[in-house]
Amino acid sequence: MNKYPFTLEKLPYAYDALEPIIDQTTMLLHHTKHHQSYVNNLNGVLEKHPELQNRSLEDLLTNIDSLPLSAQTAVRNNGGGVFNHNLFWQSMTKPNTSSPSAAFLTLLTQAFKSFEDFKQAFKQAALSQFGSGWAWLVKDQNSQLSIVTTANQDTPLKLGLTPLLPLDVWEHAYYLKYQNRRPEYIDNWFQVINWQAVEERFFK
Repeated sequence: MNKYPFTLEKLPYAYDALEPIIDQTTMLLHHTKHHQSYVNNLNGVLEKHPELQNRSLEDLLTNIDSLPLSAQTAVRNNGGGVFNHNLFWQSMTKPNTSSPSAAFLTLLTQAFKSFEDFKQAFKQAALSQFGSGWAWLVKDQNSQLSIVTTANQDTPLKLGLTPLLPLDVWEHAYYLKYQNRRPEYIDNWFQVINWQAVEERFFK
């Protein structure tokens, strides 16, 4: 459901489906605790603003500056948390079961010179995000691909960009398994990307 009251979306796979890349315990805590808290907090702020309850989550986040001042920060943080995590879960699948189509590989090559160069650029962006945040593959209004980062639970929507592929680099996304080894987490994560979901967003 994309309007108030929001609910926690079910994962499109079992909690252990991404093993050994992302462990079951991390997935369980990440989804049922962290993601659920964003859903609860978003509903809490919208409960106090009936005038916002019929607006979609994308609309709220794209036009955050038009919201009442008393709601902006809470919707930005918690609405962003809901949106980002929904996209994150949908962007992953069982390890080594998905790869870019020839058509999308061509687009990646045009934008980044090669698939390996894309992976390296994405990794560097994810490593450069200081503290909590996200790395994104996005497209602009001319369908040009690029990589951006956002802090905390900010989304690319407010920048007028369409999010295609998000990577969560908050510590709770990887710390139980990888501790401080963010580079290892990123390298391994490429194995669980659901490229079909990414391409559907691009060609939508």
